[in-house]
Amino acid sequence: MKILSLLPWADWLVLLFFLAAWIGYAQFATRWSLKRPSILAATNRFRLRWIQVSLTRDPRVLDGIITQSLSNTPAFFSSTTILIMGGLLALMGTTDKAAEFVREIPFSQATPILVFEFKILVLIAIFVYAFFRFSWSMRQYTFVSLMIGALPPIEFFTAHPHEQIDYAERVAAMTGLAAETFNDGLRSYYFSFAVMGWFFSPLAFVLTTLLIVGILYNREFRSDVLEVLNDGN
Repeated sequence: MKILSLLPWADWLVLLFFLAAWIGYAQFATRWSLKRPSILAATNRFRLRWIQVSLTRDPRVLDGIITQSLSNTPAFFSSTTILIMGGLLALMGTTDKAAEFVREIPFSQATPILVFEFKILVLIAIFVYAFFRFSWSMRQYTFVSLMIGALPPIEFFTAHPHEQIDYAERVAAMTGLAAETFNDGLRSYYFSFAVMGWFFSPLAFVLTTLLIVGILYNREFRSDVLEVLNDGN
């Protein structure tokens, strides 16, 4: 409870601002994508097209390879996140040297060791959340593999064409959920960079948070990649 008295009110305010910006942007991105397609919404269209094509392909070895390739990315980030958390836990044992190094940087505020450790714990909490999102994305991709493996042969859809749309939409929806979960974990990485500004001053924390929100918005709604994905749609 000592941290409650040591952490200045300005730091509590900027921490609440950071959490509100993170949660608020996530809600904004979900709702705004209904009006202005985001990268996730644009790629979901291609996921649906992919599954529609896979229903007419036999054998579906290529689709299994694609799913495995997609699951490799969250697997890589999951293992990387564990290494980062290990590094941050190791840093907890040398916070006096780390705090002294930060104090020597111009425009940074002097921070008590306990407060410095609290900020590291906030970073660890962010990466714990990121790990759970990445690992859940991995599991969702295994579900996609199962659904693709359970797809009926081409002859079934020839005899029951009305079933083809339902199968394609369900598999594509599961793939989209896996991608969205991975995006949540990746977004955590972005916001972890904002927390680094907190080690210097509350004002730097606010500025880095706003900068990250701007970068995310530009990446998801105004990037050149999005224009290419939406070309012709």
